[in-house]
Amino acid sequence: MLLFQSTGNPEDAAEVQEKTLSIYELVVNGGIGSIIIISVLLVMLAVALYIYFERIFAIKAASKIDKNFMNQIRDNVMSGKIEAAKILCAQTDSPVARLTEKGISRIGKPLEDINKAIENAGTLEVYKLEKNVSILATVAGAAPMIGFLGTVIGMILAFHEMATSGGQAEMGSLADGIYTAMTTTVAGLIVGIIAYMGYNHLVVKTDKVVHQMEANAVDFLDLLNEPV
Repeated sequence: MLLFQSTGNPEDAAEVQEKTLSIYELVVNGGIGSIIIISVLLVMLAVALYIYFERIFAIKAASKIDKNFMNQIRDNVMSGKIEAAKILCAQTDSPVARLTEKGISRIGKPLEDINKAIENAGTLEVYKLEKNVSILATVAGAAPMIGFLGTVIGMILAFHEMATSGGQAEMGSLADGIYTAMTTTVAGLIVGIIAYMGYNHLVVKTDKVVHQMEANAVDFLDLLNEPV
């Protein structure tokens, strides 16, 4: 009987070297084109994050209103204290208060004129809430395309190296160029996804404030229709 025994020693085993590569090395090794594109994407990410957090805090502040606000407005209007109602609106920094103040200032005019004034004021308030939000949508759409542009440029450079080397280009150098170029696509998709999610979140938050404004506008118009 033949017995096969393994005589391998740890010293004889082939050493497995783990190749690690940092994000910084990926960017730098991609050449000047990759550096420029990644830099542009980082700037776009910074702008998107700034707009998102600035808007989310502004929308959150706009949505805050005292639950008794409309009750106090009703009491003042029903008792003829129009100036007191205006002062209450002026002291409350919110879109709902500004719309109500616009309506109060039109008391005595036809209801259609009051409604029109509130609608115009509401349009301005919505514009303020949506300030710079469209930039997030632009970043969400442009960032992936910019990333793809970096990938295409990297692929062109890789094939150019293959063509100029007469078909003798090392696979290692080609692979380095290709996966480095792909980092721009990854970066573009990451920035685009973050901007897209931020944009949709802001849209949802803005819609809630708009619905709040509409509900309070209806309450105010109903107040004017109540019998004295």
